[in-house]
Amino acid sequence: MTLNEIIKGRYSVRKYSSTPVEEEKITAVLQAGRLAPTAKNSQPQLIYRLKTQEAKEKIKGLTACHFNAPEIFIMCGNKERECISTLSRHSFMETDVAIVQTHMMLKAHELGLGTCWVGRINPPEVHKAYNLPDNVVVYGLLVMGYPADDSEPNPRHNERIEIDEFYKEL
Repeated sequence: MTLNEIIKGRYSVRKYSSTPVEEEKITAVLQAGRLAPTAKNSQPQLIYRLKTQEAKEKIKGLTACHFNAPEIFIMCGNKERECISTLSRHSFMETDVAIVQTHMMLKAHELGLGTCWVGRINPPEVHKAYNLPDNVVVYGLLVMGYPADDSEPNPRHNERIEIDEFYKEL
């Protein structure tokens, strides 16, 4: 698969098969995230894998957007590795975590897995439920697994604005 095929083929999977994901594929997805660029190579990403059944059941009480995926990751940032602009005082941590998550989603698709980027959570509730350290900021979830046979992209998946609506020359 070419990169363009991976980008075009990936969609937000909201229905998963119960087939477990092989550990080597999970490792490959995590390695893709590890290689993602971050501001000043600060690498603030911190990813929690919900591995136990208890941990997975807990998230089901916090969001309906778990889609019964066999793999669920809490996507976080570590404030101790946060890069903050010396000019604007803007933090790049959320952007860095988003880039990491994007790399992970594209690698997962290349491996035949489906993913969905879940932002429909209450970060403080997730933080508290999993007793995460104070230096950790929760941004969202990444759910992953093999798409169910009848999984389909959202009907709006292929709708795209024209390039001249998001690209301008000055």
